[in-house]
Amino acid sequence: MPKYLRVHSVDQALECLSDGPWRIIAGGTDVYPALGEGPMRDDILDISGLRDLRGIRRDGDAWRIGALTTWTDVLRADLPAWFDGLKLAAREVGSVQIQNAGTVAGNVCNASPAADGTAALMALDAAVEVSGPAGLRVQPLGDFVTGVRRTTLAPGELVTAVIVPDGGEAGVSDFLKLGARHYLVISIAMVSVVLRLSGGSIARAGVAVGSCSPVARRLPDLEARLAGRAPEGLAALVEDGDAAVLSPIDDVRASAAYRREAALTLVRRALTRCEEALR
Repeated sequence: MPKYLRVHSVDQALECLSDGPWRIIAGGTDVYPALGEGPMRDDILDISGLRDLRGIRRDGDAWRIGALTTWTDVLRADLPAWFDGLKLAAREVGSVQIQNAGTVAGNVCNASPAADGTAALMALDAAVEVSGPAGLRVQPLGDFVTGVRRTTLAPGELVTAVIVPDGGEAGVSDFLKLGARHYLVISIAMVSVVLRLSGGSIARAGVAVGSCSPVARRLPDLEARLAGRAPEGLAALVEDGDAAVLSPIDDVRASAAYRREAALTLVRRALTRCEEALR
């Protein structure tokens, strides 16, 4: 019979994790559907009571998104405009009921290639804060997620927050997702664009593509091209070669070639929408 334990502090959670493997559950919106018809066979560590890990706040020169922050919390938070892409992604995470329960860290740790939050967070230069036996470590999101359903989270470790840097710039962002229908769908391709502005030009850009590789990918060549430019005519800067970092697959939703072309089209549209938002 599997064990069930609900903890009320990070220290208590880490102590339990040090004793052996547990299936960590917060919102449970990925864990329970993955069981299918089968019973839960793992010992369950319920961290939903860790209230200190919920909420978004400014912390020095960064924004701290607690691991148990729900997608509804993200939508309701008072955040700078360059978080708008993340808010748009939040609206795409399943139904409203899923958004009310599903957590930001859960979406990241599930490590699905089609995770709506991962691409948006990656474009924001997000990092993952992990607590464990060796103390606290912070790792860029692009390094934390290593493959399909794989992360660098080691036994005994717990994600405690997602950290988004804030350089003090103004900015704008967007998120677009292509699927067989508008809601409640696994995407064919998704993109997130974040433009940080300084003196009327783009100081730095984040462009990430999801559902077109085992993990979401940034488009570094395009980001470099965008830096220093006035926010005008940006869609024309997108080149076919920008898709070279992607490795889409053929499946029941779309072919690899279609995904690649769709991703670049979505990037162009997102850049155009960002321009329009700045007018």
